[in-house]
Amino acid sequence: MKKLFYLLFIFIISCSPLKKYNSTSQKWEVDIAKLENLDNYEKYSKNALLFIGSSSIRRWISIKKDMSPYETIKRGYGGAHYSDIIHFSKRLVKNHKPKAILIFVANDIKGNNKNDLYSKNLSDRTPLEVKRLFKFTISQIRSIHKEIPIIAIETTPTPSRWSAWKKISKANDLIMNFCNSKSNLHFIQTRDEFIGNNGLPIETFFVKDRLHLNEAGYSLWSKIIKAKLETIL
Repeated sequence: MKKLFYLLFIFIISCSPLKKYNSTSQKWEVDIAKLENLDNYEKYSKNALLFIGSSSIRRWISIKKDMSPYETIKRGYGGAHYSDIIHFSKRLVKNHKPKAILIFVANDIKGNNKNDLYSKNLSDRTPLEVKRLFKFTISQIRSIHKEIPIIAIETTPTPSRWSAWKKISKANDLIMNFCNSKSNLHFIQTRDEFIGNNGLPIETFFVKDRLHLNEAGYSLWSKIIKAKLETIL
C-alpha cells in the first residue's frame, strides 16, 4: 500500500505544470529577484492593489496617476508567460497583504510575427493550455491569499498580434468562464474598447511596436479597470 501511494505521489509530481514548464522559468530569475528586493524597502497599506504580470504592467510608468485614488503595487516583468509565472506567483504576492490582486499576462499566444520580441524561440500555447496554466496560477496565489479578490485582465487585442486574435480571444473566453464560476475571482473584458468600428485594433492606443500601450492606451485601460473595481471592492 505504501508503495502504491509513493508511485501515485511520483505520478502527480511528474504531471505538475511546475515540472513540465520548469525550463521556461530560469531566464526570469534575475528579474524576479529584483522585484522581491523592492519588497525590502517599499511599504504599502492593506488598501493597495497588487498588479502582477508581463511587460504591460512593468512599462506602466503612469500607474499611480492613472489608477488614482487607488494605491498600487507594480510587480511586472517583461515577456511573462503563464508557463513561467506559475513558478513565481507565490514569490510575487507573499510579501503583500493587498486589497486585491490583478493579473495581466499576454505572451502565451503570439502568432508568427517575426518582429515580435516575445515570439522568438517559444511556440504558442493552445487556448486550453493557457486556461490550465491560469487555473494553476490562481491555485498558487490562493495557497497564500485565501479570500481576497483576484482579478484577471483579459489579453488586449493588439495590431502586432492581430493574426493570432482568434486563439487569444478563445483563451480569454475560457479564462472568463472559469472566473465566472468561482467566488472572489473576476474578469475584466477590454476588447470592445480597443477594437474600432472597422473591426480592427485601434492603432492610436499603441506605441511604435504596435504591441504595448501608449499614454492614451493606459488611460483607457485604467478607466476600464477602475470601472470594474467599483463593482468588486
